[in-house]
Amino acid sequence: MDVVLEFINNVLWSSPVVYTLLGVGLIFSLLTRFLQVRHLKDMFTLMFSGKKSDAGVSSFQALSVALAGRVGTGNIAGVASAIYFGGPGAVFWMWAIAFLGASSAFIESTLAQIYKDKQNGQYRGGPAYYIEKGLGVKWFAILFAVAALVAMSVLMPGVQSNSIAAAVNNAFSIPTWATGLFLVLVLGLIIFGGIKWIATTAAFIVPFMAIGYMIMAAIIIFMNISAVPETIALIFRSAFGMDSLFGGLLGSAISWGVMRGIYSNEAGQGTGPHPAAAAEVSHPAKQGLVQAASVYIDTLLVCSATAFMILFTGMYNTQGPEEGTHVFEAIPGVEAGPQFTQEAINHVFPAFGTGFVAIALLFFAFTTIMAYYYIAETNIAYLMRGRNAAWPMVVIKLLLLGATYYGANRTAANAWLLGDIGLGLMVWINVIAIVLLAKPAMIALKDYEAQKQQGLDPVFDPKKLGIKHATFWETYEPEKKGPKKNAS
Repeated sequence: MDVVLEFINNVLWSSPVVYTLLGVGLIFSLLTRFLQVRHLKDMFTLMFSGKKSDAGVSSFQALSVALAGRVGTGNIAGVASAIYFGGPGAVFWMWAIAFLGASSAFIESTLAQIYKDKQNGQYRGGPAYYIEKGLGVKWFAILFAVAALVAMSVLMPGVQSNSIAAAVNNAFSIPTWATGLFLVLVLGLIIFGGIKWIATTAAFIVPFMAIGYMIMAAIIIFMNISAVPETIALIFRSAFGMDSLFGGLLGSAISWGVMRGIYSNEAGQGTGPHPAAAAEVSHPAKQGLVQAASVYIDTLLVCSATAFMILFTGMYNTQGPEEGTHVFEAIPGVEAGPQFTQEAINHVFPAFGTGFVAIALLFFAFTTIMAYYYIAETNIAYLMRGRNAAWPMVVIKLLLLGATYYGANRTAANAWLLGDIGLGLMVWINVIAIVLLAKPAMIALKDYEAQKQQGLDPVFDPKKLGIKHATFWETYEPEKKGPKKNAS
């Protein structure tokens, strides 16, 4: 069975796939004239402007749910595995896919807003919705919904719970089964509360956990400030095969940097559009820009914090071209994962890093599993439109809780293998869709920019723009009573 799974994973994440993802991000960046630079101010100011409603959540709550999905074990264990398999140069390629991926995140999240629906009093949207409405290919939309359900409820939760259980066991000697049971109990209480409870929980936990982690990283960077120039230089030399020690890992640096970068920031994966569609905004491009900012927050800030702590302290191993060999081994016997970060902090604050990382990972990965459930729920809502979805929702909850417990007791290699396959399935389907559907998102961006230039608070009118099947916006009256002057 493992051989079959390895084969599937190798196909989904072959070199052509990796370069395609980089290419798509570059194309969107060029098409949008690098909106991730031009609209940097709007990306961060808009996240605090939207207000929640009975049907939707605020822009900040939607951002928090998206960040809950993005900021997870990939920011700690994922960065470590990228460095282990690809060397320090993998960090550069994580930055590259984040910078280019911000435009992909804008496209997919703007599409989610354009083609969202209001179902049972709640906003719903995501790739399945925009594939059906925008492309008119229902079977392809169903394929994504099924892939997302399998990935979010079965394949990917185990990666998060496995990292939590391993870190907690390493820090406090708590058995993995006990950690798994704790996660299932607390997670069950939250996901049975619905999207509003999930959004509220995420909006409280995500900023707290990210800020705390960044403060720790800043302290370690300051204490190793003399190592900054050499570490940055090492990352860039290794990224392009110019380092004498890591030069032979160029291909691995690119592939592992891109793969773990996407696993962490989820740009183009198709997960971010689900919470993006739930936001109450007057124009789709607004939430698209907010979601683009979440990619920066995830990778350029949180992932970089992990990478710098590991590289500045030298607490890592890097596998050689041949399996079982190492080109760099500072902590013999330590497996790639949260232990790299634990050892890095322990190097500066003896006996403190193990517990700190375990607690940080508990918050990071727990909120990610919480976001996974919301995405699975949205796809169930899509598949069950017009029918009673109560029992399917319960089944999905139980599957996700079961996968969470099972993953906590699996080996890290098996958990990551299943997670990579789940990610790959979603990425491929969604990337094809957003490439074919880029035009409506580009029209929305140009309309947003035109209204901003007139000093207006942009309001979306799909009929005026010639965008078809944006049924929610065609009948949404309260936001169309007349654009307000833009205070900024």
